[in-house]
Amino acid sequence: MICNIAAYQFATLTELKPLRERLLVQCREWQLKGTILLSLEGINLFVAGAPEGVGRLLELLRTIPGLADLTPKFSESDHQPFNRMLVRIKKEIIAFGVEGINPAQRTSPKLSAQTLKQWLDEGRPLILLDTRNDYEIKLGTFKNALPIGVNHFRQFPEAVQRLPEAIKDQPVVMFCTGGIRCEKAGPFMEREGFREIFQLDGGILKYFEECGGAHYDGECFVFDQRVGVDPALHETDSSQCFNCKTPLTPTDLRSPHYVPDQSCSYCYKPPMEAMTEIIARRHEAIRLASTPLPGSQPYNNYRPINVPASMEGRTVIDFLNHVFAYSEPDFWAGLIAEGKVLDAQYCPAMAGQIVRAGERFYRLMLATIEPEVNSAIEILHEDDAIIVLHKPAPLPMHPGGRFNRNTLQFFLNAAYHPQKPRAAHRLDANTTGLVVCSRIRHFAKSLQSQFARGEVEKIYLVRVQGCPQDDVFSCEAPISAEPGALGAREVDEATGLTARTDFFVRQRFADGTTLIEARPLTGRTNQIRVHLWQLGLPVCGDQVYLKEQRMGETQTLDPNDPPLCLHALCLTLNHPLTKERVTFKTKKPEWAVESSVNTAFYAGQQAESCFSVNVKESDSLSIGL
Repeated sequence: MICNIAAYQFATLTELKPLRERLLVQCREWQLKGTILLSLEGINLFVAGAPEGVGRLLELLRTIPGLADLTPKFSESDHQPFNRMLVRIKKEIIAFGVEGINPAQRTSPKLSAQTLKQWLDEGRPLILLDTRNDYEIKLGTFKNALPIGVNHFRQFPEAVQRLPEAIKDQPVVMFCTGGIRCEKAGPFMEREGFREIFQLDGGILKYFEECGGAHYDGECFVFDQRVGVDPALHETDSSQCFNCKTPLTPTDLRSPHYVPDQSCSYCYKPPMEAMTEIIARRHEAIRLASTPLPGSQPYNNYRPINVPASMEGRTVIDFLNHVFAYSEPDFWAGLIAEGKVLDAQYCPAMAGQIVRAGERFYRLMLATIEPEVNSAIEILHEDDAIIVLHKPAPLPMHPGGRFNRNTLQFFLNAAYHPQKPRAAHRLDANTTGLVVCSRIRHFAKSLQSQFARGEVEKIYLVRVQGCPQDDVFSCEAPISAEPGALGAREVDEATGLTARTDFFVRQRFADGTTLIEARPLTGRTNQIRVHLWQLGLPVCGDQVYLKEQRMGETQTLDPNDPPLCLHALCLTLNHPLTKERVTFKTKKPEWAVESSVNTAFYAGQQAESCFSVNVKESDSLSIGL
């Protein structure tokens, strides 16, 4: 059995060259392998060997001034995970590149593994911040943790600038593999204005040692030939791609695109003919999943309702009336009396039953028949990380309201089973155009964080009623956070969320309408529609903001209704696997041309894609219309 240790200590060290030679000689004599980094700021090491040799190394290190309290984390393996013994002198024992951060003098408050588990057990409100690299997070992380979004720790300071301003006043518990990165990350974040920073003492490995896998999903990436360890600190079956360094699960290793020392399914690039064939199969799978529409036949729909933390200890009726405050006072009492509110075991719930935070209830809706939708989804691009598609309209993206099965998510789940693609952003049910989805959870976090930080460039086409005075203009009206009738938002100067959209006139039509290119710089709900309404330029076919055009009292249009003239034309983002800046485009709809006046609206034309890479961040996007 091989003993593995990981340890670090920030301390003022001197005489580094003689120390390096001494450690190298002794480690080789004791048949140890691994890496020891020495710096004027301290020591960082990953070493493995026989327990006796490891013990001698620790005795030697603790005789060095400043290292008397060196405390390693232990794990075991049935083979030597390192190929050789290296002792190196570095400027920093963990590369950060920020002056004035000295963990030997001061670090952020440390939180023990047991205390963190207790806080998570209690459901205490906090932000879990994963400071590790994206490829490490792929193997596992704490549930609901926020990835910092870096490929190297030197990118951490820049990534902090992209974090939401609101979390500066919230408790933030940061963590990494063994704790060393947090020693520098914590003081830096405090210097940047974060008021309540904690670092997980000993990192994930110490948490595994003391608490196992509670509140953690997956395994922990380690920087040796083991690749990953589970919560029992045993080596897993995960591997790592020689080419792109992506961690690989046993399922990844069975992919026909995995070739040892060459490629894996994440970096393999199939010929264009193969991609065309793959996309054709996806289209057939979507057609089978949506023909007939799965919501067109009566079925019993169990709508989930989760108990928020604020309702802990309240009754079922109180909880439902609070969550659905807009319902009639006796609505939920009536459903409970009819046995149409069920608990997590699908048994009828009682009005006076006490609820717990996170508990799930269901509303039973008998013989549900959903409205028709347009299911002509077109896959434009697919690789092992992302899916880019053209969404038709009307088509809701997720279950909600009158829709459960007749949704984009339902169709994709069927076509990509057993995977469940996750949309990285949202389009309204009545909006057509580009949607980007991730194939697995790891890439979902990377994509969603780009949208949340405003790093994705979005271009929409919109046809409006009226003619703006200027060819280039903007709107910065704040938008309400809460929905009104039919889900509409409105301008709220007092408490609204900050928002900005830039507009560019592309064509003025003879019928008094105008084709505009819209670039939202923030991502508020209905932002483009609200801003244009505020400017006196309502979107053609808008059933919510053009009240005289409402088709009844429903938000989602019927497939035969004139369409909403709003189309997601172009997206530019960082590919979550290659990290290259990539751009996806679709063909403009029929209503965006002169011959398409008020009566000949776009009803679902097929889209085309133009997938380009290496688009520099400074490049402006020019769309020929």
